[in-house]
Amino acid sequence: MPADAMLTAAQQACEICPIRYRAVCAHCEADELAELEGIKYYRRFEAGQVIVWAGDRMDFVGSVVSGMAGLTQQLEDGRTQMVGLLLPSDFLGRPGRERAAYTVTATSDLLLCCFRRKPFEALLVETPRIATRLLEMTLDELDAARDWLLLLGRKSAREKIASLLVILARREAALIKRPAEGRISIELPLTREAMADYLGLTLETVSRHMSALKREGVIVLEGKRRVVIPAFRDLVAESGDDSDGGIPS
Repeated sequence: MPADAMLTAAQQACEICPIRYRAVCAHCEADELAELEGIKYYRRFEAGQVIVWAGDRMDFVGSVVSGMAGLTQQLEDGRTQMVGLLLPSDFLGRPGRERAAYTVTATSDLLLCCFRRKPFEALLVETPRIATRLLEMTLDELDAARDWLLLLGRKSAREKIASLLVILARREAALIKRPAEGRISIELPLTREAMADYLGLTLETVSRHMSALKREGVIVLEGKRRVVIPAFRDLVAESGDDSDGGIPS
């Protein structure tokens, strides 16, 4: 669905929003959803556009409706490192914190459902379901970060690339409410350069292993961004994980 069409649909009703049952509003009853409706607004960003700079004041929090964003941190010598990804239904911002800890940049065209920060913080006190869901999401993010430490520290370059594709495929399957199995097609929201940055690899290494996975039939590349996974189980095997527990969903 084009961003404009999705924006219009989302403005009509939260109930038909594609992230309704995965985002911070997942457990909301009708009256609680109405409270959120009163403080929400939408913002669109083009690929490459900065959503917020590290250290800047944030007067909003929000959920990614469509697209993807990268979180980056700058070192003292000017180098930057991508330290996280925000996918559809992920939450941006932290209640109680006025300034952004990381620079957040749209890596693809992105639609964000925003809430004014102060009213949202008040809702957390008044609405236990929203607070509970945000806690669940925060703990899930912590688990994912621990899994990512394993990936970066112990896995081979090929396993890192396969693991990233597995994560994206599982999130795509969850959004369309189908099991992550069999044939799956995803729109890769990262350039090869961004993949290399996020995985701590060189561009040449990413390109070489993507080509190898394609040559061996593990993935099919259609154009610059579309990746078809003919047999999801084969990709999971390439990631070095033998169960669902090793990769965040």
